[in-house]
Amino acid sequence: MRKPLLVVVAGLATAAAIAMPAGATPPTVVYDNIPSPQPGNVPSVAYEANGISEWGGQIQLAGTARQNPTITVLMSSWGCQAGHWYSSDCSTTPGATFSEPITLNVYNVGGGGAVGSLVATSTQTFAIPYRPSANPACTGGRWSPDGGATCFNGYATPIAFTLTGVTLPSPVIVSVAYNTSHYGYAPYGESTACYTSAGGCGYDSLNVGTNAAPTVGSDPQPDDAYLNDVYGYEYCDGGVGGAGTFRLDAGCWTGFQPAIRVVASTINAPTSKDDCKGNGWQTRTRADGSTFKNQGDCVQYVNTGK
Repeated sequence: MRKPLLVVVAGLATAAAIAMPAGATPPTVVYDNIPSPQPGNVPSVAYEANGISEWGGQIQLAGTARQNPTITVLMSSWGCQAGHWYSSDCSTTPGATFSEPITLNVYNVGGGGAVGSLVATSTQTFAIPYRPSANPACTGGRWSPDGGATCFNGYATPIAFTLTGVTLPSPVIVSVAYNTSHYGYAPYGESTACYTSAGGCGYDSLNVGTNAAPTVGSDPQPDDAYLNDVYGYEYCDGGVGGAGTFRLDAGCWTGFQPAIRVVASTINAPTSKDDCKGNGWQTRTRADGSTFKNQGDCVQYVNTGK
């Protein structure tokens, strides 16, 4: 199998805490492909090393909860404050991070599994941890969470996007996009301060984590992914279907799907004025999860959707 993977095996993650509005059911995990307990690192897809702008997968959600999802993505950070993961001189102050805007895209599934219309997009800037310093007990400049019993190159770190007001389809395509020095939809270039720094730019050593079969939900196309890469040879079809566009990449991703978790709620929105009567308005919410001020506010929502 030929794919843009740095296969090492990433740390510390917990599901994002989600506030539950009145009238909503408790948030439910409807898809989970993040290993638990998490190892120090997971196999990952390298954007800068392989010319990638966007990568993702198709998922089938379990249950019926679909509203206001929080989608957590497990990233793999290989960057060091000084030195490099590959040269045995990685040095990082504990807790040190770099800032990186990352975009989560959610698409409908088109005919034949193609990329459909955009359902939602969210761009947030995250403080991404640098990987820990090299441990002398590990070969090749790797780090260790347990004194050298296990050693890793990258460091797994979760990031979370809450999509308020969004109702997910199922199945759905979820992808991640971000920029690096030379790739992405708006590359940073080589004039940035970090490019000539002792450790280089952290985002150039930032990957998206992968895992095999999910524990909740399913993968409708477990051998396929979705990819935008400048190099045709990075696609399963060798670029026959084109390069530099986000499209279905079928046939060579078996065992490597995006490591993500989707948590969603079922919103109890009123559908008639009767739902607002008495104390009914206190147990209902709008589709975006926001609560009503009083019965009249609830009735207005039924009439106008606002």
